[in-house]
Amino acid sequence: VQVFPPLNFTLTVSALAQVLLHWKPNPNQEEKNYTVRYDVKILSPVAEEYDTAKTHSIYTAVLHNGFSAQIRTLLLHNNLQMKSDWVKEKLLPLPGAPETSVTNLSCVTRITISSTVSLHCTWLPGQGAPEDTEYFLFYRYETYTEECQDYTKDKWNRNTECRFLVTHIDPEEIDNLIVIHINGSSKYATIKPFQQLFNQNAIEKVNVPRNVTVFLEQNDLLATWEKPISPFRKECFEYEFSLCNLKSGSKQILKISSNNFRLQIDVTCRYSIQIRANHHICLRRGFWSDWSEIIYVGKNDVLLSYNIITLLESRCCLI
Repeated sequence: VQVFPPLNFTLTVSALAQVLLHWKPNPNQEEKNYTVRYDVKILSPVAEEYDTAKTHSIYTAVLHNGFSAQIRTLLLHNNLQMKSDWVKEKLLPLPGAPETSVTNLSCVTRITISSTVSLHCTWLPGQGAPEDTEYFLFYRYETYTEECQDYTKDKWNRNTECRFLVTHIDPEEIDNLIVIHINGSSKYATIKPFQQLFNQNAIEKVNVPRNVTVFLEQNDLLATWEKPISPFRKECFEYEFSLCNLKSGSKQILKISSNNFRLQIDVTCRYSIQIRANHHICLRRGFWSDWSEIIYVGKNDVLLSYNIITLLESRCCLI
């Protein structure tokens, strides 16, 4: 049986960093007693291969350096698999002068107390970008696209920072992609656009643990706290517990996966305690939260002067 390649294979940019791959079955293909599927191979910007029974596929990828893919027909019968020749198409790189794209793009999200998600991105102008370059940032989340309205500028009055206090990012989703697209304009050069994909959980700055309580029970230090503001259950977080002995200056940082902790200590010493949180198990690790406010427990050593205590506390307190 001869296997014919698909016809009319096209690539269409359907949204920011999104390509619609579309093709038609070959009318000469014999389908009797056979299952027809299609092998899709993404060649660039990142190699990936998958198969589908459909005659279209939507793929998310950065497109500023172009995109290329190829497809072929798969004919399946019992344990036999027959393949056609490949059909290849490509999208050209987005136009622009070299080294005019932004560099060092970094983005952070936060879940607010009202269960919305904020977004903050920073970048550096391209080394080849003229001083009059204006950069403009857009984010896309699923089907929603929005342009930044709140920029911070550098000394040449170029946008280098953007804030969205509220976005359409769903705080309950796991591993969804956030597309960032930054283009620009200048009187002296064509500014090349830049795109980057971020996993929404990986760039989340986790909130600080809440209601931290620390007390002594005989020779044991007991600490309890609540999970950070988040739609995810408490089992989805881990914590770092910082314990600093202000008398000796020694410091311990312990990893904890529960919301309480017990540790035997020297109750004749005074300690400073802080806790911070991150994702664990349920979803991809994000950025560690800030440290909680310092809590002190234990006795003051009357032999230490105020200045020495202050010095030790500054050594133990974490930024």
